[in-house]
Amino acid sequence: MVIKQSIQSWVVAAGVAAAVSFTANVNAKETVKTALTLEQVMADPDWIGNAPESPYWSDDGQSIYYQQKVKGHNERKLWRLDVDANDLQAVTDDELFEVDSRGGDISPNKKVKAYNLRGDLYVKYLDSGEVRQLTKTHANEGSPQFLGNDTVAYRNENSFYTIELSSGLVSQLVDIRLKDDPNKEKDTGYLEKQQTRYFDYIRSQQEERDYNKQRQKDIDASSPRAVSEPWYLGEKDIHTLSLSPNGQFVVVGTYEKSDKKGKNDNMPRFVTEDGYVKNEEVRPLVGTYTPRNETLYLLDLVSGEKTELKYDDLPELDDDPLADIKRATAKRNGEKYKADKKPRGVAVFDWIANGGIEWNAKGDSALIMLYSDDNKDRWLVSVDTEDKELDTEHHLRDTAWVNDWNFNDFGWVNNDTIYFTAETTGYSHLYTKELGDRPDALTKGRYVVDSVSKDPNSDYLYYRANKKHPGIYEVYRVKASGGDSQAVTNLGGKNDYVLSPKGEQLIISHSEALTPPELYLVPAAGGNAKQLTFTVSEKFQSVPWSKPEYVEIPSREVDQPIYARLYKPKGFDAERADKYPAVIFIHGAGYLQNAHQGWSGYFREFMFHTFLNQQGYVVLDIDYRGSAGYGRDWRTAIYRKMGTPEVVDLIDGANWMEANANIDRQNVGIYGGSYGGFLTFMGLFTAPDEFAAGASLRPVTDWVHYNHPYTSNILNTPEVDPVAYERSSPIEFAEGLNKPLLIAHGMVDDNVFFKDTVRLVQRLIELEKTEYFETAIYPIEPHGFKEPSSWLDEYKRIYYLFEEHLKD
Repeated sequence: MVIKQSIQSWVVAAGVAAAVSFTANVNAKETVKTALTLEQVMADPDWIGNAPESPYWSDDGQSIYYQQKVKGHNERKLWRLDVDANDLQAVTDDELFEVDSRGGDISPNKKVKAYNLRGDLYVKYLDSGEVRQLTKTHANEGSPQFLGNDTVAYRNENSFYTIELSSGLVSQLVDIRLKDDPNKEKDTGYLEKQQTRYFDYIRSQQEERDYNKQRQKDIDASSPRAVSEPWYLGEKDIHTLSLSPNGQFVVVGTYEKSDKKGKNDNMPRFVTEDGYVKNEEVRPLVGTYTPRNETLYLLDLVSGEKTELKYDDLPELDDDPLADIKRATAKRNGEKYKADKKPRGVAVFDWIANGGIEWNAKGDSALIMLYSDDNKDRWLVSVDTEDKELDTEHHLRDTAWVNDWNFNDFGWVNNDTIYFTAETTGYSHLYTKELGDRPDALTKGRYVVDSVSKDPNSDYLYYRANKKHPGIYEVYRVKASGGDSQAVTNLGGKNDYVLSPKGEQLIISHSEALTPPELYLVPAAGGNAKQLTFTVSEKFQSVPWSKPEYVEIPSREVDQPIYARLYKPKGFDAERADKYPAVIFIHGAGYLQNAHQGWSGYFREFMFHTFLNQQGYVVLDIDYRGSAGYGRDWRTAIYRKMGTPEVVDLIDGANWMEANANIDRQNVGIYGGSYGGFLTFMGLFTAPDEFAAGASLRPVTDWVHYNHPYTSNILNTPEVDPVAYERSSPIEFAEGLNKPLLIAHGMVDDNVFFKDTVRLVQRLIELEKTEYFETAIYPIEPHGFKEPSSWLDEYKRIYYLFEEHLKD
């Protein structure tokens, strides 16, 4: 039984929420006959129906919780679905503190679960279902973990505390203070020594102070009731803090305090409540701050020993991968190259759920992922609490940049064996290895593996991969000990998963090109998928959406096809003498995949493409080089030359449509936002004879003004590699514009600043390009527009641009 639910509305009566099905405002047959309008496409997306989000299992594995957006609000409502009874209930406000939590830690005897809810600490007794609140404060008692069956540890700011469930006793386990140790003996100069030598009074005061200090230590040591000594780390900033499962060790990583975090730019808001312009500081620009080096320590809570975990043995740490580029830049500047004497900065990679560190179950070894500050090297290291040294388990160097957006899964199979993903072969694959041994590949081939998780109840590792087709993501499992992988799903499209607590079933979030994500249930060993939810509105279903064809376009430069979605008008005639006008959509983000076979994050553009089909256009949605899903070489083809290989791919796409989709090659338009806006510029500026018109939305115009984490990966930094920025920034090529261009940008965009558009417009004015461009500004919009009126205005302008310049 599929539960149909419209998040159009829900009714709560007597504490029970009943889903209310959507009632279409128009007859479905009439809707099919009616042409799609831009007003409908760009309306508040609530009209589509709100898909289930962030599903997770109940503690007993009998129910599924998920969230859905409330119509007309940004709030997410929590729902509970009883799997066996097919009973769906909205979680009421008074139940929010009683429902099973998403995360948390379960005691070794599997009887109690500890978790954080809205900043406070709770435990749930799994046999009875009783929930007990342990703290009620304004602090955030986070990261709860069991130390044995009766003690829960948690973090509060930079310290760890424990609570004994039986007695309720709260103890401070680790007290970290970011200042110098006041009890540390200071170096005494001649004057201080002279005072001590001259005066009995001074000597007696010093001796009494030393005596009292030692007595306090003796008393503390004699009683288990005394609080442990603080750990003084100096004037530092903490980056990493992790407590071992046995409560005996802490790994802590610190940065030197620094105000060199980059020079922030400014963003004015013109539409404000009080009528005055409000100026906000926003992110710094690429290369304007010095990356910080993290110092790692292992704190032994039993012995009181603090050991620095040195990076000295990390492979290739001292080998500067940018030396040749720096040498060429120095020569260009008429300077003498000076090699860096200091090793590169290293830090724990914290962009992933585990914060870059995982302990084994015994708590005697930790696995840590480290990145160099230039992102050329990634080290997966282990630290044994006995030898207290870092041992490199895997090293990955990429002469372009290591993929820090994906493929950084790692964890423990058992106390001595680890798993991880790496692009060692050019594609992300899954590996296992015993500590200190060589890795074994569990997967191989021309596909990518991600989203790895270990079933705690068995030897299986679960993962997602696009084995069938680069645009199809299914779920698989493989034994950590080796062997063939087993397909768990066979649904097509895109699939994400959540494994049940006992490892028996998976929640699958499944979507297809014409269908937003819905929840399915699949046995862990694979088999028939049972659909659980159906949330799409009848109105959305009634529209005859264009179903894309998935095509492979030969590339003139690489031995790998360019994958794309092709949208054709209804009744497409391949022999029609009057050839079709065409539009190429350029997705944003650069490293993103949009020619997959699931529901697109660019759902408005997907609907817009159906609208364009109804107006007689052929549309191509292309995964140019740099896009995700196609391996390392495809990803890094843009290194130091953004906007060059991608434009070649756009041209190949246009030429392919001429040969295979009966389009008028002289009437091809391009459009896209963010990175897609940047590529629209590069297409029109560097290949002006290839495209008839373009719309550039929220665009990057000069990479020197974008952020550090993204830009420095691909172009290094402006000081180190100015050539890369000059060959990659549209403002350098603006004189090439000779075709109609629409530039649209939100004025409160804190990602790609509105300044980017302002600077390019000034450049175009000075180049006297008046007849070729127009600008649309959106005073209240950020990078991703919020208001339907803004979306509608923008896409009307795009449509009018194409109507005027792509149709003879």
